[in-house]
Amino acid sequence: MELLDQYQRLEIALKLTEGRNKKAKEGGYAGGRATFGYTKQKGEKELIIHNGHAEVVKRLFELKHLHRKWSLSRLAEALNKEGYQTTQGKAFTKVQVKRILDRQSFYQGIYTYGQIQANGKHEAII
Repeated sequence: MELLDQYQRLEIALKLTEGRNKKAKEGGYAGGRATFGYTKQKGEKELIIHNGHAEVVKRLFELKHLHRKWSLSRLAEALNKEGYQTTQGKAFTKVQVKRILDRQSFYQGIYTYGQIQANGKHEAII
């Protein structure tokens, strides 16, 4: 009985992995919390741009391009001085700035899942 349960768990895990890989190859959103700059409507499977947060993303990449030697803390400080806030309405930290900068390809419209890279179904912000 235990062996059968183990086989079924393995079979389910394999099907889930195949489904996620197929969705990734099509550029689909896998679910979970929406990336900063986007929002997800309940029941919908695609991300849409959150205009206010997208403005922050654009500004951050603009600052990074203009001031290549600035630290993450300095970039966060600049966003805060300009009055931008996080999703929770708080000041930006260097960790949040790094998360956004690390997702540059996503903001350019490319969806990455593991080793799979595809044109995302989401609209590019930058």
